[in-house]
Amino acid sequence: MAPRSAEASRKTKETDISVSVHVDGSGKSDIATGVGFFDHMLDQLSRHSLIDMTVKAKGDLHIDDHHTVEDTGIALGQALTKALGERRGIMRYASIDLAMDETLTRAAIDVSGRPFLVWNVPFSSPKIGTFDTELVREFFQALAQNAGITLHVTNHYGANNHHIAETCFKAVARALRAALEQDPRQLDAVPSTKGSLKG
Repeated sequence: MAPRSAEASRKTKETDISVSVHVDGSGKSDIATGVGFFDHMLDQLSRHSLIDMTVKAKGDLHIDDHHTVEDTGIALGQALTKALGERRGIMRYASIDLAMDETLTRAAIDVSGRPFLVWNVPFSSPKIGTFDTELVREFFQALAQNAGITLHVTNHYGANNHHIAETCFKAVARALRAALEQDPRQLDAVPSTKGSLKG
């Protein structure tokens, strides 16, 4: 099996981002976006998906965190698409209910080539520290769109907004890990009756 690794970069007047991913890794990460809470979440995404990630981002943080977070999602999604190629031999589907203290969140994934996000995650505050809670959705929207995955995320309940956000990242990570695993019964097959997972 060829290594499932790739790099992507994105440079605009608002951001300068470079990322690399190794899908069959051990969850090692080297993250520096300039946004502390976001770095923490990306580290969770890498650690629990077992996707090795390097993310270096410089953005217009003097305005706010929006462009940096969204464009990182775009670049990560593009790198994943490159790394997966034709998506042969993957399990394709996965879902998980993930608990963290008082919080429970579900993530369900279809690595389908058809991007779609369904987001049912309420936050009770617009901020976690200085981080805008609405940017959690923006990140996953950009990731799903550019990775070509259908992603459903639902927070069943929770009281602490940090926990709610963190369970979103951990649940998506664990679902990604399962969906991207190689299926030993069809290692060279594209898991689709269409014969393609390119959308």
